[in-house]
Amino acid sequence: MSTTGNVVLITGASSGFGALTARALADAGHTVHAGMRRTTGRNAPQVRAAADYADEHGVDLRPVELDVNSQASVDTAVARIEAEHGRIDVLIHNAGHMVTGPAEAFTPDQLAELYDVNVLSTQRVNRAALPGMRRRRAGLVVWVSSTSVKGGTPPYLAPYFAAKAAMDSLAVSYAGELARWGVETSIVVPGSFTGGTNHFAHSGRPEDTAVEAEYESRYPGLMDQVAAKLAALAPEHAPASLVSDEIARIVALPAGQRPFRVHVDPAGDGSEEVSDTADRIRRDFLTRIGLADLLTVRG
Repeated sequence: MSTTGNVVLITGASSGFGALTARALADAGHTVHAGMRRTTGRNAPQVRAAADYADEHGVDLRPVELDVNSQASVDTAVARIEAEHGRIDVLIHNAGHMVTGPAEAFTPDQLAELYDVNVLSTQRVNRAALPGMRRRRAGLVVWVSSTSVKGGTPPYLAPYFAAKAAMDSLAVSYAGELARWGVETSIVVPGSFTGGTNHFAHSGRPEDTAVEAEYESRYPGLMDQVAAKLAALAPEHAPASLVSDEIARIVALPAGQRPFRVHVDPAGDGSEEVSDTADRIRRDFLTRIGLADLLTVRG
């Protein structure tokens, strides 16, 4: 087992981008704590799979109980890691959930639950992990965003898009507020990978089935059409591991040289072009108001 790399905590690591990233970082020699909930219940098979991977490949991959919807669970997981290693070097916000269906058919409580998983979870983990990073004047926070924040936005995914946009906006603000503490921010923006993740397979549905049925009368089979079109846009041989490989590449870069934002979007939905403009305007504006130092980390 290698102890020479970074100590990494990644949320939502039971499947999809999270599981792939945990393995990629462990392969690179880092000590990876793969956060997932219900490690003795529903996700027990994923815990065994991670442990088997660690044994077979001789890497340091450690599943850890972490429910991002519970501050107590988050605090316990972070405290355990810090007690064992003295630090967390890299925090990766990956946990998330998708819902599909007409926006009107979702109840406000459903939107609140989705916001809780995709946005408030990052705040819980930040409040637990950032104090240690700030004390050490070092660290990297990686946010797994989505091209839906600024790119093409097909219908019937509105609640998910709104939550991801909120998370991305939070990441941008955190970047400036952490810079003087020496803590870096990288926002990784995956496109619509319809294979290799469980986003579409495990997506939630609206509770108001009556409203959903009304929309179905005007937009019959729309979600199936959207999913098929998104799948067709992605070129062949574009696996979800492109995202985990990019995250591993960013983590491996020297401190101070990590990119603020990178896109991994084989389908090219336009998000990168819009983000480039928005990020340039951010840089220009911070410079105009005398806060250009917030654009780079300072230990």
